[in-house]
Amino acid sequence: MSGNPDMTYAEVVEGRRSIRGYLDKPVPRDVIEDVLRLAMRSPSSMNTQPYHFHVITGDPLDRIRKGNTENILAGVPDSREFRRGEPFTGVHRDRQVGCAIQLFEAMGIERDDKEKRQDWVLRGFRQFDAPVCVIITYDKELSGSDDTPFDCGAVTTALVNAAWSRGLGCVINSQGIMQSPVVREHANIPDDQVIMKAVAMGWPDPDFPANPVKITRREVDEAARFVGFDD
Repeated sequence: MSGNPDMTYAEVVEGRRSIRGYLDKPVPRDVIEDVLRLAMRSPSSMNTQPYHFHVITGDPLDRIRKGNTENILAGVPDSREFRRGEPFTGVHRDRQVGCAIQLFEAMGIERDDKEKRQDWVLRGFRQFDAPVCVIITYDKELSGSDDTPFDCGAVTTALVNAAWSRGLGCVINSQGIMQSPVVREHANIPDDQVIMKAVAMGWPDPDFPANPVKITRREVDEAARFVGFDD
């Protein structure tokens, strides 16, 4: 699927896709450190580099999976720390639904199959059963800055691309950090940091049906306006 360090940048970004099924195979720490080193070359506002990475595996990650799942099934309210805004509407909702349709079709999940649909949702709270989870946080003293989440988004994008270039797959998700007290406890995250995102990471399972799915992207002429160029 990936893993050729000689890939061009275009090959990385055009080949990368979100991976939601992983092999039961550990990821060496030195490989993750290499990925983080590459990711941290991403730009940040005035070089503030506001992000922290909490890289979790083994028993601590299993405890997070267990705590997340138990809380959700028990109806414990969402305690996500980074604001999520209002539910998507209009074209944004259409894209969200379109993504779900592509994935459900690949997985063979019918619209009225409540059991499979719930299991799919719970995969997110289990960090997609990946062998590694990276929790991205930022310094609480920067709360209120629009630059800070932008910078964290930039480094997270760089992280998943760097991982792909090293043969690893990732999926950025919010479900894994919606029960923030669980994550904070078992990842030992300091109180002076805000939990922003989770990234599941591991070796892609080539037999997992959703992994080959490439979610539809907009065309450049739909997303971009060019001003001052010759026709």
